[in-house]
Amino acid sequence: MQFGLDAALASLAAYLLGSISFAIVASRALRLPDPRSYGSGNPGATNVLRSGSRLAAVLTLVGDGGKGWLAVWLAALTLPASVPAVALAVFLGHLYPLFHRFRGGKGVATAGGALLGMDLWLGGGTIATWLVIAFFLRYSSLAALVASVFAPLFAWFIKLDTASVIAVALIGVLLVWRHRENIARLFAGKETRIGEKSASPPPQDPSGA
Repeated sequence: MQFGLDAALASLAAYLLGSISFAIVASRALRLPDPRSYGSGNPGATNVLRSGSRLAAVLTLVGDGGKGWLAVWLAALTLPASVPAVALAVFLGHLYPLFHRFRGGKGVATAGGALLGMDLWLGGGTIATWLVIAFFLRYSSLAALVASVFAPLFAWFIKLDTASVIAVALIGVLLVWRHRENIARLFAGKETRIGEKSASPPPQDPSGA
């Protein structure tokens, strides 16, 4: 990846934008429990849906996806060479947010938004893959895993530049890593389906982290 001061600043701004957790923002705005205190403990749309508030889940999905798209779209307008780095940075911001003690979500929506910003065909194909798996099998985690494998293949197939393919591949690897516990539950037959409530919610963190 070509990198300079401008690209570094753009990546830093993208990381800070990615550090805004819309699961937490939406839950606080609607006076719902902290999404890290129930279900999977993950601050993401799927877990927020377990609160019973579809509005909060939609706001989370749109916010987390929107920040990924916005960061990459702005980079494409102002500094196209920084797009791969910015896409990776906004995704990392969601995974390891500065504003929440580096404890973030798994990044599915943010990754989808970032990929849409990089290329409509890339983002559309990846999101469509997620939707098909989620609709038929009802496992958000499995849908994310399949989409993360296909995303770099889509990037290569539509002939994006090498830096972009590498960035998409890194995002895919990180998505798989963040879902490692889900993988174990899938193999054990204990993974919850979309819309189901977790049988053993984690306790509330007294520190509020």
